[in-house]
Amino acid sequence: MKNWKLVLAILTANVVMMAAGYTMLIPFLPMYLIKELGVSMEAVKLWNGAIFSITFLIGGIMAPIWGKLADTKGKKMMAMRAGAGLALSYFLGGIVTTPEQMFGVRVLQGFAAGLWSVCLAIATSLVPMDKLGVSLGIMQAGLTFGNVIGPLVGGSLATLFGMRYSFFVAGGLLTLITLIFFFYIPEPPRQPVARPKGRAQTQLLRQPVIREALIYVAVAQMVILLIQPILTLYVGELNHGEGNLLFLSGFVFSLVGIASALTAPSWGRFGQRYGFYRSLCWAALTAGLMNFVVALPETLPLFCVLNFTYGLCSAGIQPSLSAVLASNTESDQRGRVFGFMFSAQQFGSMVGPLLGGAIATFFPLKSLFFVAGALLLGISGAVYLRHGQEKPQAL
Repeated sequence: MKNWKLVLAILTANVVMMAAGYTMLIPFLPMYLIKELGVSMEAVKLWNGAIFSITFLIGGIMAPIWGKLADTKGKKMMAMRAGAGLALSYFLGGIVTTPEQMFGVRVLQGFAAGLWSVCLAIATSLVPMDKLGVSLGIMQAGLTFGNVIGPLVGGSLATLFGMRYSFFVAGGLLTLITLIFFFYIPEPPRQPVARPKGRAQTQLLRQPVIREALIYVAVAQMVILLIQPILTLYVGELNHGEGNLLFLSGFVFSLVGIASALTAPSWGRFGQRYGFYRSLCWAALTAGLMNFVVALPETLPLFCVLNFTYGLCSAGIQPSLSAVLASNTESDQRGRVFGFMFSAQQFGSMVGPLLGGAIATFFPLKSLFFVAGALLLGISGAVYLRHGQEKPQAL
């Protein structure tokens, strides 16, 4: 496609707004339940867990269905469906008055989810295959950048105008994304492929390379959610309870995002040149080792420096996995395969906090970094054993 660079730039801008809209709300959900919806301190953990998890559950179930519709009915249509649904859910989230209503909003968000996966499906269908790695790296950098600025914007809006205002701004961003898709993003061309009808999804899952990649996706996402929920508590331990804990933990979290945004395109170029399995192997290896190192400091400044270094290493995992999935599927199957990827991520997002909470109940918080490191080293070892001798594919 002649204008693929322009489309990639527009998609990346949409991804930044999508991620920022999500992260300007989610970190403050417990406070929203307490201050705006009247949930007691005793009940907030239960309500927050239920409201947080239901979206992952429904999103994971629906993702393959939306992926199939993206391939059969149109990827652009599914992107607009997700954008409009999320916009509506955010607007409704700003006017709810009870936790039960908020639970219903999060159910709607689960049905509307899938915008990131369909963005990946559109990008991999429009960009040249020899630019796949760097393109996915750029989009991953956009996602990470949105994740960094979202909490900063959300916190500022909540302080100046109230927490409900953040929902309306997020809804406005998703409405803008939907309009951009309608006016500026073309529908990727469909390539007719001789394949028995009704069996495309099962055929995808029968491919060992697809199943293997989806397992890695779930484990990598589980590692992220293993650490994130306890980060504020761990920062408090390192800083001995001093200072503004929310600001400090937000700063530490942003360091990983900034590092990832800086190096994700470079990891994409590395994978394009030397092979995506090799980039996945090295990214998982270095990130796994850094998790062990990150657990060692007893002071917050050194922890911040090492956490930034971890972000430089881990940035290569997701774009490498996305490229592996894209390079092993036909264009008319990208919606399905990225739908499965989203389901795998949702599964990892559900398991990660549960596993992390169980471990943190019986062991010190820093033990979670060792578990996360071991999981990433496991990915690296499995990739090396299965693909270490393969030559890079000519894309």
